[in-house]
Amino acid sequence: MRIRRSPGARAHDPLHADRNLSGREQDPLDAVQADRVRAVLALGGVPQGDLQDGLQQVRLKLLERRARGEEAPRDVGAWTAVVASNIAADWHRARNRQERVATRLKLLNTRDAQVESGQESSLLAMAVAEGLDALPDAQRQVLVLRYYADLPVRRIAELLGVPVGTVKSRLFAAAKIMRERLQKEEVA
Repeated sequence: MRIRRSPGARAHDPLHADRNLSGREQDPLDAVQADRVRAVLALGGVPQGDLQDGLQQVRLKLLERRARGEEAPRDVGAWTAVVASNIAADWHRARNRQERVATRLKLLNTRDAQVESGQESSLLAMAVAEGLDALPDAQRQVLVLRYYADLPVRRIAELLGVPVGTVKSRLFAAAKIMRERLQKEEVA
């Protein structure tokens, strides 16, 4: 079922918001969505130097949807987070483990207003990064989508095309692995 939109409503449609009145191309993602995509890519193990390439791939997929005549995703933020996590999973498989851990540590050690400073938080950040790195791709993906992108379980299941029970079991298994790892390393 296609939804009819008024001519003015199209300007707020992310798939069609990439042209202004002069016909010049603009970014189909707003700044908040772009930052969220970069964060999901970084949490998924994409090296900092490749974050812009990953962001471009997400933009390309959004523009390809438009070119095929598809409507904008109902929740563009959630859709871009899932696409970014899929791209990150691809990158994660392509990179060797040591390079991924080193890149994450660099990202985690940069000062952020929301991250506590000090040796204890650095140890925890390092343990979490290594724990994420050790998770299977499917578990890491749902963990990042649930706890970083803050998507509900049902939405994750819908976006990934898997049953809700599968998402819940992956989250449970991933949380158990992370909990055990952090307790073993005595940083929790």
